[in-house]
Amino acid sequence: MLYQRLLAIVVLCIPGALGVYGWTIMRDVFFNYFASGRFAWLPFMGGLALFLFGLCFLAGFIFYRDLKRNQIQPKLRKWLERK
Repeated sequence: MLYQRLLAIVVLCIPGALGVYGWTIMRDVFFNYFASGRFAWLPFMGGLALFLFGLCFLAGFIFYRDLKRNQIQPKLRKWLERK
């Protein structure tokens, strides 16, 4: 049981770390833009993709965990049952 929990923490930390790294890349692109005047689109889009991947993974994990524990609002639960 202990190893399963440790593995779950590692699986959650990897997308979280990728999201934080994506945020850092986007921040650096903005700082360099204000310093030099050129906007680097490719690193910004890569950082945005990493940030959105990490955010969506963690949000989906929390959503489905709450759905399993019946902690979702009834209005949203009815919408999910229709699909």
